[in-house]
Amino acid sequence: MYYDTVLVANRGEIARRVIRTLRELGIRSVAVYSDADAEAPHVREADDAVRIGPAPAAESYLDIDAVIAAARTSGAQAIHPGYGFLSESVGLAEACAESGIVFIGPSVEALQIMGDKARARDHVMRYGVPVVPGFDARGLSDAEIAEEAARVGFPLLVKPSAGGGGKGMEVVSDAAGLTGALASARRVAAAAFGDDSLILERLIRRPRHIEVQVFGDAHGTVVALGERECTLQRRHQKVIEEAPSAGIPEETRERLLAAAVQAGESVAYVGAGTVEFLVDADSPEDVFFIEMNTRLQVEHPVTEEVTGLDLVALQLRAAAGLPLDVTPTLRGHAVEARVYAESPERGFLPSTGTVLLFDPPAGVRVDAAIETGSEVTGFYDPMIAKIIAFAEDRTTALQRLDEALSKTIVLGVDTNIAFLRQLCNDARVIAGDLDTGLIETLLPVTAEAPSTAMLTAARAVAPRAAEPVRTSALWRELPGWRLGAVPIERETFSMLTDDDQIIEVPADEGGATRTNARAAVDADGAIWVSEDGRTARLRPLDRRQRMRRRHAAHDRGAAATEPEARAPMPGSVVAVHVEDGATVSAGTPLIAIEAMKMEHPVLAPHDGVVQLLVAVGDQVRRDQPVARVTTEES
Repeated sequence: MYYDTVLVANRGEIARRVIRTLRELGIRSVAVYSDADAEAPHVREADDAVRIGPAPAAESYLDIDAVIAAARTSGAQAIHPGYGFLSESVGLAEACAESGIVFIGPSVEALQIMGDKARARDHVMRYGVPVVPGFDARGLSDAEIAEEAARVGFPLLVKPSAGGGGKGMEVVSDAAGLTGALASARRVAAAAFGDDSLILERLIRRPRHIEVQVFGDAHGTVVALGERECTLQRRHQKVIEEAPSAGIPEETRERLLAAAVQAGESVAYVGAGTVEFLVDADSPEDVFFIEMNTRLQVEHPVTEEVTGLDLVALQLRAAAGLPLDVTPTLRGHAVEARVYAESPERGFLPSTGTVLLFDPPAGVRVDAAIETGSEVTGFYDPMIAKIIAFAEDRTTALQRLDEALSKTIVLGVDTNIAFLRQLCNDARVIAGDLDTGLIETLLPVTAEAPSTAMLTAARAVAPRAAEPVRTSALWRELPGWRLGAVPIERETFSMLTDDDQIIEVPADEGGATRTNARAAVDADGAIWVSEDGRTARLRPLDRRQRMRRRHAAHDRGAAATEPEARAPMPGSVVAVHVEDGATVSAGTPLIAIEAMKMEHPVLAPHDGVVQLLVAVGDQVRRDQPVARVTTEES
């Protein structure tokens, strides 16, 4: 036992993951939580929990003073920061040192050097680590930047020196586009990181993103625990990761591991770190350092699966000053899929709401932030679970991951599970022919119509969701009858999809027990149904709604739209772009809704006159009418 009590300064699945190891080691765990997470699983699973502030991360999970106070109050001797939030914060590491609390992470100096991309790049170059041709633009005028850019050669990637996650990155194909890209990147960098410094690097056309897990101890040892393939990304955010990488030459692997150890040794690294590289898919002998993440990674489970090591336990050991004493031995193959609360069919729009049902698959590792009844809010990252499959070979691991995803049920929020299955079955993914642009070739994602089995399951729960018809029970139960004609069949049940398609389901379609589809009804009366990883949200229509839509379709043609402009997701109204009573055209931005750190515009459904139904600061539900656009006909 290294410590009596460890505070976990994070939330969601990583907090639960750390708490699990602490429990196995007999160490008391302390969770922290915001008001939005008061009922979250990680709070209940810890031995103790301390509230650190309101829902916004800046006022809770990013509040260093609140985290330190929670550690003192709970008697914690060490703080594990997880990943994200304060995990790479120099301020937290310094505050821990001042308070006599162990920061489970590297030294302040390592955080400072590796936390700045430009500084890290210059630093590792001096130790012989290969980097992408480029330069630090800090302190240079636009004219000087243009000169250096011409020397390096186009195309170039412009990116913020501080921060990560793909924010502010701009691709410049030629000199003509440089000025605009610099301005855009600086704007985003200043807003996201409070620092508009930039670096420019040669753009690799078909890059593969491969990272190496390193560990260091206080005795000068730095070891590499193998590499991970993180090439399947969308907008620089990883989607599927695996270990080891998909068929890189052994010589390339040896160069990656050696360069990663060099980078770690250059800062006398202690604890878990990840050194990230670009490898040219067309010239795999070329490897280039990108950055070093001075923390545990989201994708660390695939390394744990192929090494048999508990990386959190190793972090605790390193932070306690003990020697690592590990000889990495790799076996088999592991693949991880990140399950996000988002809708690929709606442009990967994040989704929030109450999880009506979460039924994870058996036979694989599941690291989840949610359970049935959890609230997915707009305050934090939309990743809600990770599904990790292991097998003796890559082909079998991918197949097991696909099968596990087909059995993963999440009702109440949209997810990317069906899209993850599409990736698992893509011929290029199966062949290992990967580059970071692969996912973009699969877009846009088209929504499939709900299957008969899904409609059957939805119809089974529909009476509890549909608005009751104001007639007597006898009138509703008896079939229609006409003199001298065949009996009128019972009325079909109508449901509306998220892309405004009306689906008619016969009322006698019963037999929900004959399908493996699962369905549940949310607080707004919408029906969520899932089958084989696919999820659909269906809204029952009563007679009045159905008739109004049919009349509108008859009057305005097949492309008819409702007069209401609706919120695409729950959130806060942060901007109103038009005045009440204004005349607008179809597609005009009406308001902006903020959720999950992004703004989402609500557009006019057609030409007409606007009636605003919300104001700045209002909280709105998904599908809530936020404006009405009327025409002369309506």
